[in-house]
Amino acid sequence: MFDKLEQALPDPILGLAAAFAEDPNPQKINLSVGVYKDADGNTPIPNAVKTAESRALADEDTKSYLPISGDPAYGAAVQSLLFGDGHPIVSGGRAATVQTPGGTGALRVAGDFIHTAHPGATLWLSDPTWANHPKVFAAAHLATETYSYYDNESNKLDFKAFTDALSKIPAGDVVLLHGCCHNPTGMDPSASQWEEVADIVRNRSLIPLLDFAYQGLGDGFAEDGRGLQALAAVIDEMFVASSFSKNFGLYRERIGALTLVTRSKDDAGRALSHLLITIRTNYSNPPAHGSSIVTTVLNDPDLRAEWEDEVKSMRDRINGVRKLLVDTLERKGAKRDFSYIARQKGMFSYTGLTPEQVDALREEYSIYIVKTGGRINVAGVTGENVDYLCESIVNVL
Repeated sequence: MFDKLEQALPDPILGLAAAFAEDPNPQKINLSVGVYKDADGNTPIPNAVKTAESRALADEDTKSYLPISGDPAYGAAVQSLLFGDGHPIVSGGRAATVQTPGGTGALRVAGDFIHTAHPGATLWLSDPTWANHPKVFAAAHLATETYSYYDNESNKLDFKAFTDALSKIPAGDVVLLHGCCHNPTGMDPSASQWEEVADIVRNRSLIPLLDFAYQGLGDGFAEDGRGLQALAAVIDEMFVASSFSKNFGLYRERIGALTLVTRSKDDAGRALSHLLITIRTNYSNPPAHGSSIVTTVLNDPDLRAEWEDEVKSMRDRINGVRKLLVDTLERKGAKRDFSYIARQKGMFSYTGLTPEQVDALREEYSIYIVKTGGRINVAGVTGENVDYLCESIVNVL
């Protein structure tokens, strides 16, 4: 069986991390994997998380299984963070939340659920989108198509092409939308544009699947939820795949959630019963450690305030690095206008570098970035490596 297998191609993002680890160049820079880095190039654990973790460990009195859907207190905390306290969707019992292994796990559970409960539906992805999206949904046996989103010439959201494409998607299909900090372009709709998108989705009878992995890292918690709020105001049914990897720094704990919004409390109960079957035949039930940390922080006013301040510091650093990149590229002699990098949101930037330029950066300067669109993780840029990075970019340009 095994000697017949051909070597599989490495993941386009995680494979770069493996190559980076083997590179002996002391000036090497890894801007590929989506992990937050502080000014010293480290991935810190927020203080609020450390406090909650210590408290959770001290209070823990069993290692028995969680329910298939996860800790009920965690599900309630997730819904409160997503929609806000007292939102009609929550108070009316129209939402059902299950704990998942990260945001990726939430997407896969959603894919399996759609494949079983809504057979024949096509799932539509933005062009471009996160490199793992097509693979996750292919593994769930879903047909996928793409809709226009980004203008590579002007380096901005092509809103007209985006909305024109949405207006042509067949009724009943599922459309994946990036809730904020679009991965990989960093370009999001404005508040008014989100309202227009929500109206099109409603009028076309589409089912939105919101990938919401970066709340708090764009403009703020409420501001980053504008897309979700616009959809929730007019849409009866949708999915929300959320993650606490980035804004809690809980990458290795794999803690996320899938929330279904339905037309009624009865619909939510029936949908949840099918979700539980999907999970039971996949990973059976989720781990407890990450959810206990998130629940403790979100339900403690002091810890939550501390956490929100820490996320603000992360957000401010990311936005500061964007400006630093633009200014340094100009100072190093770049003839191209890179000002769009400062207008993007979140951890990622579509730099517009060509595949050939990306290869040259890796081969000649040991700088590792994703080939498609020259996507970089902005948080990987520091005061120590920005000059070398920008000099190298100018050289390959």
